[in-house]
Amino acid sequence: MLKSKKINLNQIKKKLIEKGFIITKKKNSFLSKDLKSFYFTTLSSFALIMISALIPLSVNIKEDINVSNSTVDNNSNVNFQKVLDGKSLDQKNVDEGLDLENLFEDVFSIEEVPTDTVRLSAETINQLFKDTKYSLTDVRKNKIVKPINLSLLPTEIKNIESTKKKKNLFIKIILPLILEENNRIKVDRKKLFKILNKNMNSETEKKWLNSKFKQYGVLNKDLSTLKVRMDIVPASLAIAQAAKETGWGTSRFAIEGNALFGQWTWSGEGIKPAGVNSEDAKHKVMKFKVLKASVRAYQRNLNTHGSYKNFRSERAKMRDNDEKLDSLILADYLDKYAATGKEYTKIIKQIIKQNSLQDFDKVKLLPSSFQLKNII
Repeated sequence: MLKSKKINLNQIKKKLIEKGFIITKKKNSFLSKDLKSFYFTTLSSFALIMISALIPLSVNIKEDINVSNSTVDNNSNVNFQKVLDGKSLDQKNVDEGLDLENLFEDVFSIEEVPTDTVRLSAETINQLFKDTKYSLTDVRKNKIVKPINLSLLPTEIKNIESTKKKKNLFIKIILPLILEENNRIKVDRKKLFKILNKNMNSETEKKWLNSKFKQYGVLNKDLSTLKVRMDIVPASLAIAQAAKETGWGTSRFAIEGNALFGQWTWSGEGIKPAGVNSEDAKHKVMKFKVLKASVRAYQRNLNTHGSYKNFRSERAKMRDNDEKLDSLILADYLDKYAATGKEYTKIIKQIIKQNSLQDFDKVKLLPSSFQLKNII
């Protein structure tokens, strides 16, 4: 049998039985009744552990998706306005229209605040600057200005024979005022973006936002328009325009009315231009009690008036492209500021270049509060 080509297991089993052997089937220990329950319990426990571990992960993923969608929705102008006002607002073109009712309310509030309006002489002011080590040479180098706030120009500025000394004195007086107003706008602008990036806003934040819509004359509470209008004016551009409008602080409008930017009014308090018949000149040059009010009115004018929409649009493009605000480029969009149009913008750019005024665009005003310190 063993020599045959094929082994017959049944024949081998039969022969072994004949020889007295007992043949039984060996049980598989893995499937024995004693271990079956153990293996089943182990596998079930492992499955439960895996399921428990995966459930929180799926929940977190779902929450992340919901938060992401919520953030996108709340950053859109339409949905944010719905949250704010509880209704849908018609979409308008960006930076269109102007609500004049509350436009200069905060400018007038400066006029009402009691201030030290004693007019200091040019000599006294120069000594003050000397005592505080305030020089334009240091400012250009260190990019820092101390918060020295003067309310009035000295009458003697028009008698200073040295053009360089006259210019230096004028710049040193108005530079802190311009930087202070720019810082105020920076604080507001930072708060605006903080509000827009939140999922939920407090009642205080909503009230603040509504007050800014009024302050910038924004119609229909359009957020895109507010973002375009709520921005600074480069210091170099403001200085150049003030220099042009006042003859570096020597004009009658500047000394008598603190009017640094030659803004006109048809109904408010102002100074009539000399040598012009009252019948022909219905407008007046706006008059202010302090220089600070003139600076704020000027910035509000550029940031809201329809004549300077292209100026604001170009500034917004610079922001979107993460570029610095270039006063030489922005000046081209102020051709409607004066009757001379393009010729006016050429003069402004010339003043900026000849006096290296762009040196002051990166200058920071030393903070007078913790809030400003965080901004600048």
